[in-house]
Amino acid sequence: MIYRDPALKLLSHVYWHQKKEFMFERDDYPCWTLFAVEEGSFFYEIRTEQGEARFGDLVLCPPRTVFRRKTIEPLTFHFIQFIGEPHMEHEAIWKGKLSVQDLPRLTSSYRYLRSMQGWDEESTQHKLHLVNDLFRIVQMENLIKEGSPATIIDGDMEHARGFLTDHAFGNLSMLELATSLGLTPVQFTRRFRKAFAQTPTEFINDLRLTRAKHLLENTTFTLDMIAVQCGYENGFYLSRVFTQKIGKAPSLYRSMHRV
Repeated sequence: MIYRDPALKLLSHVYWHQKKEFMFERDDYPCWTLFAVEEGSFFYEIRTEQGEARFGDLVLCPPRTVFRRKTIEPLTFHFIQFIGEPHMEHEAIWKGKLSVQDLPRLTSSYRYLRSMQGWDEESTQHKLHLVNDLFRIVQMENLIKEGSPATIIDGDMEHARGFLTDHAFGNLSMLELATSLGLTPVQFTRRFRKAFAQTPTEFINDLRLTRAKHLLENTTFTLDMIAVQCGYENGFYLSRVFTQKIGKAPSLYRSMHRV
């Protein structure tokens, strides 16, 4: 099946930073509504689906559908509304939580969305392209999964990924986590890689470096201050990991992304 970008008409895009609570815990909109989470987490319920969403998750609510939500942690997210095509309301992929595995690409899309503040024709077209790109990433990752041999969902690794996400920015012991699952560190790493195509350390670094990039772009914090908030021991260690993974030093990255 060939995927094509749906013909969307963008109505609204609002970037919320550290929102502590929603004004209404339930709402229904006449159009499609997307919550694209950068930081924090929230509980959602759409029709019969409910769960928690955090960085890496897109929560999509169809038109005229009750959307229940409650913040769990202060939420930084993109609130996007659009008009879609009629067939979208009848396809299962177009509702609920859509998770993205390619976090670096997702981070890049979010950065571009944040930079597009205007509503002139050119800015609107760029935003629309980025929204379509979010859906295309989800679709491509789904196609890759469908084309791979069928795998059984590893409940222990799902639990481990949730634990790592919740504790990524604090003191974290991979040994203790592996032991709690009855595994050696080597066994844990192999099972995690099999389930998610990356090691636990790579997963944690993606989360930490995403926050580091966000803080470099949006604050004047020193590197040591950023390191503490991202789970690294000090600014020197953060700088070494950042330069190795991102390809440029934090100071250069900050200068390139600040006005």
